[in-house]
Amino acid sequence: MASRLYTWGRWAVRRRGRVIAVWLLLLAVVGGLGITIHGKVASDFTVPGIESQRAQDLLEAKFPAAAGGVIRVVYAAPEGSTLTAPETEAAVEAGLAKAAGISGVVQVTDPFKTGAVSADQRIGYADIRFHQAPADVTQESKNALAQAMAKARRAGLQVEYGGSAMKPATKVGGPAELVGVGIAFAVLALTLGSLVAAGLPLVTAIVGVAIGVLGVKFVSRFVEITGTTTVLAVMIGLAVGIDYALFIIARHREQLADPDTDVEDSIARAVATAGSAVVFAGATVVIALAALSATGIPFLAVMGLSAAATVLVAVLIAVSLVPAVLGLFGERLRPKPRRPRAGRREPVPGSWGLTWARIVTRKPLIVLLAGVIALLALALPARELRLGLPSYASEPTASTQHKSYDLLTEGFGPGFNATLTAITDTSHIPAAQRTATVTDLRTTLAKDTGVAAVSQPVPNADKTLFVMAVVPKTGPDAQATTDLVHRLRDNAPGVTKAGGTLYIAGVTAAAIDVAGKLSDSLPGFIAIIVALALILLTIAFRSLLVPVKAVLGFLLSIAASLGATVWVFQYGHLGGLLSVPSAGPVTSFLPVLLIGVLFGLAMDYEVFLVSRMREHHENTSDPAAAIVHGVARSGRVVSAAALIMAAVFGGFVFNEDPVIKSIGFALAFGVLIDAFVVRMTLVPAAMALLGRRAWGLPRWLDLITPDVDIEGARLPQPAAATEQPNLVSTR
Repeated sequence: MASRLYTWGRWAVRRRGRVIAVWLLLLAVVGGLGITIHGKVASDFTVPGIESQRAQDLLEAKFPAAAGGVIRVVYAAPEGSTLTAPETEAAVEAGLAKAAGISGVVQVTDPFKTGAVSADQRIGYADIRFHQAPADVTQESKNALAQAMAKARRAGLQVEYGGSAMKPATKVGGPAELVGVGIAFAVLALTLGSLVAAGLPLVTAIVGVAIGVLGVKFVSRFVEITGTTTVLAVMIGLAVGIDYALFIIARHREQLADPDTDVEDSIARAVATAGSAVVFAGATVVIALAALSATGIPFLAVMGLSAAATVLVAVLIAVSLVPAVLGLFGERLRPKPRRPRAGRREPVPGSWGLTWARIVTRKPLIVLLAGVIALLALALPARELRLGLPSYASEPTASTQHKSYDLLTEGFGPGFNATLTAITDTSHIPAAQRTATVTDLRTTLAKDTGVAAVSQPVPNADKTLFVMAVVPKTGPDAQATTDLVHRLRDNAPGVTKAGGTLYIAGVTAAAIDVAGKLSDSLPGFIAIIVALALILLTIAFRSLLVPVKAVLGFLLSIAASLGATVWVFQYGHLGGLLSVPSAGPVTSFLPVLLIGVLFGLAMDYEVFLVSRMREHHENTSDPAAAIVHGVARSGRVVSAAALIMAAVFGGFVFNEDPVIKSIGFALAFGVLIDAFVVRMTLVPAAMALLGRRAWGLPRWLDLITPDVDIEGARLPQPAAATEQPNLVSTR
């Protein structure tokens, strides 16, 4: 691999104008397609085959009037007054009359006729139902509804909006994300010692992210994509794009520190060595993200494939556009020689890494035990991990969705925001028995100790489908509500006996179903990732113990990251600092996503760090010196790469979307733990304990394992600048 990349790197430098032009042309073409030909972004996480989705499909087919999106308008009168005061009631009625005339509205409920007013008469709500699906209700319709309620606001009422059609769109590019990129630039400048060199990874990463994300937007014309998919592609593409370019540029500048090094040869050698690790590590990220398809969940598969495509673009840019740009800058990237100062000891390159490596390998067993115990302590909260999808309680406290949630809880109890929908298919029940069967079912459902109320059954036109609202006593994020959903579904046999079918659906039930589906797929996904890691690392390092050690460290990183995520988002710690409005279950697909993404990133650091160890071991056959050399030579760059990734991911912690917030936190924490605790501390300690055994491979396995040479052992010796003309422009 290294030899071929060396040749490729030389070609990219010599044809740098063409390479840069091709990437700019690709950016223009993909950008044009993504901007002009794109589809809509979905806001719901749907999973075919789960009960709530089957119920929704049944509603759309047999009872479309009950399947459309709903905007729930919540009214609150000031303290000391009521909604039933004549002038207030008239203002509400006038607004609802205007709402009925909005395009797409098929039904408007009257709170004074339906009894949707709290016991103290201060809080009430009206449901505005549209014929479109929730995600298809237009912003124009929402704006028209807000204008229709102007009279109610002028009457002194607080008016807020909730319901299935009010899910806010996922946004990216806020101040926090820009701060993260700014921190990444500062780390690059300190690591590379040059503002020009620091700017190159940012520029090339932005090109890659733009191509990847705009390509995803174009694909959304043909495939349903959620807003989280695009943000994840930005998040991961930006982080790995910066890091991959950093590894190659840092290796190039390290080589250029020798004044006799030819620039073109240095670029090609950096592509061959660091680039080999980039290709290998990038492949692990791509495969891990693509493996999300193995969960059998469409939205997660699309999310993983989109992020994988963005990472693939980042790898291609790192081994083609980056060397072309390096060739363009030529001698200007050569580090300036340090001038010795009288009475001052000049730092030795890699000295801090050398010191750290000696510290962790001096007493490796103690370091290993202390690190493992610390990570297991961080992982303890993960034992109580609960999965779900965020309710409106998780939206920012200033948002209308959060305010409507709080008002409904105050006026009608916590379970009102968790209202379930009981759907009964009576098409196979004799017509004369349908009403009686559904009435008996309503009585049975109402007897459950977790149910606060059950509405009257509402039939479709031919009475083959009946719909009832079931209000729990607990909120949507409570474990008791999850238990209630399972208990209510146990009533299905009674309906089935009569020839009908009972479904428990609604937003809350759908969140519970998605969480259950993802929980079931988690063990198999972990098995795929572990097997993948063992195979790839065995090929990379021609060792059996190094991959086993790497996988065990990865599992510790995952456990610690999940533990910290549970501690913050489920337990509610640091909510004020991180702007987490409400504690609740962890986003249902976060563990699967975290495992896929963090696996790839962990293998990045493993490959870059251990490949330097193996390179030195191949030359000296001294395992102890190889460990110290690997950490000393790669520690600075690996640390910088981890800080850059953590800064990029950390910027998304302050995104208003609760899903993006939790993903950003989990990835940022996981990267820091994996890089600094596992790779920079536990890996050298474990390698010191293993000694020569770390590099052993059974003979039968050695014969069938491909030799990919990611260290560049077979590359030609560096050519001095005086022996070979410098073909790289210095202008």
